[in-house]
Amino acid sequence: MMRRPWWSRRPEPLRHSIGSLLARSGRDLEGQIADAHARSDMNRLLARVPGVGKLIASVITASTPDPSVFRSGRDFAAWLGLTPRQNSSGGKQTLGGITKKGNRYIRKLLVLSATSLLRSVSKRKGALADWISALLAKKPARLVTVALANKLARIIWAIMRTGEIFRAEILAKA
Repeated sequence: MMRRPWWSRRPEPLRHSIGSLLARSGRDLEGQIADAHARSDMNRLLARVPGVGKLIASVITASTPDPSVFRSGRDFAAWLGLTPRQNSSGGKQTLGGITKKGNRYIRKLLVLSATSLLRSVSKRKGALADWISALLAKKPARLVTVALANKLARIIWAIMRTGEIFRAEILAKA
């Protein structure tokens, strides 16, 4: 049996007040995110990456240390917990599921973003769309989603490190 939120079990006037307060604070928060996004050059650069919007760009720039701390995009993805767990022994390499170490919120946002991109890959063209389609032909969709989240993390690291603009032809609308 699913429980209702605590405020929905209260009298009607209290429920109405709490509901409107939550809605108003959500709008205020959206406004604050939009303001911070508009002021930050890095946020605007990251928001150009497909699947990365104002919220994800703001969270990443606010939560991530200096990108030069990471030697590579793989290290950044590992810091987020988006790399496979390695169980290697005796020269035989075996990879498991993702490690899930690091910032859970950013990892969740990137996986949701990758899920959205995966759903629209048929409407896109370019190198990234071809990579996704080839991977989907061989692997289950959920695994491809996490692989795409890993790739997005690496792209984000590269943009943060170099300050270069995302090249739209990599994943253009068809």
